Amino acid sequence: MLRKHTVLRDATMATTGEPFQPGRSRAGRLEALPVPPEPRIETEDLTPSRLRELARDPEVVGIAPIMPTRLIKPFDVAAAAGSAWGVGAVRADVSAFNGAGTTVAVLDTGIDAAHAAFTGVTLVEQDFSGAGNGDANGHGTHCAGTILGRDVAGTRIGVAPGVTRALIGKVLGNDGSGDSDMIFRAIQWAVDNGADVISMSLGFDFPGLVNELVAKGWPVALATSAALEAYRGNLRMFDALMAIVRARAAFGASPVVVAAAGNESERATNPDFEIAASLPAAAEGVISVAALQQSPAGLAIAPFSNTLAQISGPGVAIQSAKVGGGLRSLSGTSMACPHVAGVAALWWQQVRGLALPATAATVTARLLAAARLDTLAPGIDVADRGVGLATAP
Repeated sequence: MLRKHTVLRDATMATTGEPFQPGRSRAGRLEALPVPPEPRIETEDLTPSRLRELARDPEVVGIAPIMPTRLIKPFDVAAAAGSAWGVGAVRADVSAFNGAGTTVAVLDTGIDAAHAAFTGVTLVEQDFSGAGNGDANGHGTHCAGTILGRDVAGTRIGVAPGVTRALIGKVLGNDGSGDSDMIFRAIQWAVDNGADVISMSLGFDFPGLVNELVAKGWPVALATSAALEAYRGNLRMFDALMAIVRARAAFGASPVVVAAAGNESERATNPDFEIAASLPAAAEGVISVAALQQSPAGLAIAPFSNTLAQISGPGVAIQSAKVGGGLRSLSGTSMACPHVAGVAALWWQQVRGLALPATAATVTARLLAAARLDTLAPGIDVADRGVGLATAP
């Protein structure tokens, strides 16, 4: 039986492995190479025998069945006009830095390039979805506005409004759906084009893949097993790709990669109804972001926010750019993720002005170390909020 797979190759590697298993030794070799890795992503229809053959290819560092992805769907909410409270919560409004000189990649549903929030920004657009550039969904425009948007009608919406170059990878179609191959290709594109920060407010759709296979006539047990195999393979593919990204840091800049933890928890129904962060947030080397909301006792974890995140950002009633002009207010870890991505851009600018290695590792260390707990409500589980609220330098 043929199944479509993503294959990650690196001509600088010369080792073997099992299907879907790059292995620790392989990742370690990647980071110790005397030459920069040369990643190449291919798409192939594979039989089981061809899969085993590729697993023995010394250039292959990852193989994964292609599986569906989707945006982490936000919630529409009403917010007071002129309220973009997240910018102040992360202290971007009092920071001496604005993200100047930093390149940010937003992998999402595209962007409304004509929106006033992006005036003066060089937007490099690349469509991986097949739907064409632009944003008929609105999710990508909202997220990009939070990261780098200029003031709109007197309201500051952007955490890092000094960013003047953004890479806009459209990895989700107008209906908010895509697949894993689009994301892997977009990450490589962003790295190749000099991204300092990569922001992803999307998730791998495990239930969607099960339903898709069942609709094709697969028994539920077989469909679930195949979806689990695909999820496992894509997790290992992500780990292999992130190992390549880290290895390239020794030969030039590599990005800080940030992803939303997901909106599947339902604490409002049951405090114990908590879902763990999913891909890509769960991958090694990706900073996972939980969502916070305002409360009388301080910032509290949003009831929908997935647990086991590394850091938190404002994620409820967030005003940002709306397709066609103006502002809209949304809630979700999708909104928290770009706050952290924007703060990372500020830390890149700060680190480049110091006598420190200007690397993703340095920026990540400072980002996590600077997170605050003083504005959080008491009693929040560390597994829910991570190290705390992302804070600007």
